[in-house]
Amino acid sequence: MLTAAGAPAPVTYHHAVTEHPIADSVRLALASEAADIAAIQRRSWADRLPAPIADRMLTDTTLDEMTEIWSAAITRPPEARFRVLVALGTSQADAEGTGSGAARVVGFATTVPSDDADADPGTDGAVGEFVVDRPAQRQGHGSRLLNATADTLRADGFTRARWWLDTTDDVTRTFLTAAGWQPDGAHREIGTEDGSYRIKQVRLHTDISEPISASA
Repeated sequence: MLTAAGAPAPVTYHHAVTEHPIADSVRLALASEAADIAAIQRRSWADRLPAPIADRMLTDTTLDEMTEIWSAAITRPPEARFRVLVALGTSQADAEGTGSGAARVVGFATTVPSDDADADPGTDGAVGEFVVDRPAQRQGHGSRLLNATADTLRADGFTRARWWLDTTDDVTRTFLTAAGWQPDGAHREIGTEDGSYRIKQVRLHTDISEPISASA
């Protein structure tokens, strides 16, 4: 797994949690969706990490183990203001009228109190994980998920949000900048415990005391 070097890294969102998920929406995750979240996270490693590192992480941690971790995060969060949100959508087959039409998890995010050394625990929240599955990208799910993270952090009493971002992730940086996020000058490196792989990150922040808007 990746660990931080230097500064550390990642209510009720007002949509009902029902037995009949609504497509193209965001809500708090259900324990039954832990496996979907774990599978999306595993697929995302191949997109953002070098193949040898992604392969090692996939080998070191099984899907079942990750499902257990996410189930615990949803049902027994480590902190009162730790939230797991899911974006719901439909498949291409559903869009073409040949699928079941049932909503499914297409992305997820976590919101937490910022644990950075310079954070104010009462006002500084953070987006920990934020992933939209590749087949579901550029369909508005990222925008809805981003707005939901801000709403959730605000509902938990935070007025500022932070986000650690890989310096090479120009796509997400452009997306966040368009939504009002800006670098605050902080930076760090994270990497494997044996030091064989390092990732440089910058920290972005935004004022969430009022609703924000994202379009992507």
